[in-house]
Amino acid sequence: MKLTIGTILCGCALIALAITTASAQTSYTFSGTCKAFFQRSIPAGDPGHTLGLSRGKCTDKEAVGGATATGGQYAERDDITATHIKGSGVYTVTFSTGDKIYYQYDLSLVTKGNVVQSGTGVFTAAGGTGKMNGITAKGTCKFSAGPTAGTNRYSCTGQYEPAGATSR
Repeated sequence: MKLTIGTILCGCALIALAITTASAQTSYTFSGTCKAFFQRSIPAGDPGHTLGLSRGKCTDKEAVGGATATGGQYAERDDITATHIKGSGVYTVTFSTGDKIYYQYDLSLVTKGNVVQSGTGVFTAAGGTGKMNGITAKGTCKFSAGPTAGTNRYSCTGQYEPAGATSR
């Protein structure tokens, strides 16, 4: 088979295109402790089952694109039994730059005596402000009891792609 310079250049161009379209996602982790400052629940109808709403504040150890988190807050709806909580909500992180990321999340917790024992969840970035506008992110979280009564700990791992990065 005879290769021409054009065939070789086309092959090189395709390889270069593949390299430039490789993923620009960055791995990251974040963690913190949360405490609810608002909680309401209503009976779901069957014994030992309630539906709840809660809102709270969190410490947040997170850095994205060179910005460091100063804290977060959440709003959550829950399906609650004596031993489990299934919930979903929005978690807003504020960074030292004033920019914000809005995460949507789903979680499943195991409880005992109204205290979180363990749990898992998933998150995606739903949007942001300032330099975080347009960010994409997704990952998983683990939950456990916090250091003081009424608090919960979380530890998350995921991937993010900065705003303005080309889709890859």
